[in-house]
Amino acid sequence: MSQKIKIETEFITLGQFLKDVGIISTGGQAKWYLKDNEVQLNGELEDRRGKKLHKGDVLIIDKESYEIE
Repeated sequence: MSQKIKIETEFITLGQFLKDVGIISTGGQAKWYLKDNEVQLNGELEDRRGKKLHKGDVLIIDKESYEIE
């Protein structure tokens, strides 16, 4: 079962998402986190902290699933 993450805007960046869900504590850590950890976006590896996430996107991070809604 995936965690549902509700956004109020058209999109959110991957770096902001990581901060909002508590995986990292500052936006500056996103670059290093993505370099050292595997993140899947809709089944494909993603390492760009500025990647825009939209409603319906699914991320898998550390075996946890998150769905943007």
